[in-house]
Amino acid sequence: MARYQRRNRIYYDDLARLHQLLVGEGLRVLEIGCGLGDLLASIQPGHGVGVEIDPAIAETAQARHSELKIVCADAETISPESIGEPEPFDVIMLPNTLNTLQDVQRVLERLEAFCHPRTRLVVSFHNWLWQPLLKAAEALGQRQPQPPESWLTPRDVTNLLDLAGWEVLKAGHRCLLPRSIPLLAPLANRWLSQLPLLEQLGLTHWMVARPVRQPTSEPSVSVVIPARNEAGNIAAAIERLPALGRCTEVIFVEGHSSDDTWQRIEQVCDSYQGPFQLRRFRQSGKGKADAVWLGFEQAQGEILMILDADLTVRPEDLPRFVQAMTDGRGEFVNGCRLVYPRSAAAMPPHNTAANRFFAAVFSWLLRQRLKDTLCGTKVIWRSDYQRLKKGRSYFGDFDPFGDFDLLFGASKLNLKIVEVPVRYQPRSYGSSNIAHVKEGLILAGMCAYAARKLRFLP
Repeated sequence: MARYQRRNRIYYDDLARLHQLLVGEGLRVLEIGCGLGDLLASIQPGHGVGVEIDPAIAETAQARHSELKIVCADAETISPESIGEPEPFDVIMLPNTLNTLQDVQRVLERLEAFCHPRTRLVVSFHNWLWQPLLKAAEALGQRQPQPPESWLTPRDVTNLLDLAGWEVLKAGHRCLLPRSIPLLAPLANRWLSQLPLLEQLGLTHWMVARPVRQPTSEPSVSVVIPARNEAGNIAAAIERLPALGRCTEVIFVEGHSSDDTWQRIEQVCDSYQGPFQLRRFRQSGKGKADAVWLGFEQAQGEILMILDADLTVRPEDLPRFVQAMTDGRGEFVNGCRLVYPRSAAAMPPHNTAANRFFAAVFSWLLRQRLKDTLCGTKVIWRSDYQRLKKGRSYFGDFDPFGDFDLLFGASKLNLKIVEVPVRYQPRSYGSSNIAHVKEGLILAGMCAYAARKLRFLP
């Protein structure tokens, strides 16, 4: 096997880069069909367990990677007890394993025993369009001999995952040229392989899936309201906000207003006698993102939610966001202003066009369909935000608005992103704080940067 891996180094390196993107460092990871263990070792798991059916290969893999636990077992009969791992795993990897299994559905069903509700399954398999070339390579001694293979299409795998209780979150292709050809291989595999149409020809097809979620008990909710020059909307935000979850915490974060926004926040918080817990802070930094991060750091609720103080997204719509989270429909909920009719006063035509453009770019970047990336109302579990914050260095602290930071981070964590349509309203007080041209250029630059981190992997 080692000589085939050396010969196909371009392919295996590309597979490693893909899994390093999809699997975070320091997690509990189970790889089924681990071979020599190189792929599992490359992602630097906190605790890595590899399962290999061939005893000789398993022994070699264990000697090669002493930091891993390599178990000789059959994927179709394994259980947590049989491999000595009673604790669930954060990620399960099945790289190029499905094609050789006798009963794919049975294996996918057995994986439930290794999961907790937030476990992610990362599956990769060869594109069926490559079958003639791979069979020819095998006959010529350029590929390791394979047992009888099932040449599964993406639709086949999606259907099998669905039958076994897994929901596909995102998918893609990689690796147009699995052999080392100077200049051409890097161009094809990094850049051309991610372009529309050409992407479908990649050798590697991959999917990320999650266990079908069950509804959760009623959580507590923290609503963070960043406010700059919004004095006339502070009282209305509280008056119109419905009760959310088991208990509702409202956190105002004021940001260098030129009007009396801070004074109004103090008045509302000091005089309030309702069921909500009201808190207020003044940011020392600048920008909406800085205000939101301050609010999230101070929040005590299990669900974190952003409500812009201009109230163009109606507070009355927020229970739908919480419902989507508690029902397990999504793990990151984004508001969508582009479904229902809206007036030109609420969103001028050029804003609508820009929002549609960035939505198309994001849908391609994140491999999850989004219709409105720039809606200020976004919702995430606090536990997921803590993980997102730890991984923020992957993209860097470059987003002054917070929208892209949260969406990029949610995608990197492989969270299920869903959108809740809202009826977008014109603001009733003040004027917009957005500098459209300047901020549009900043957003475009962030998209280009994210493409290199999420799509065009070096």
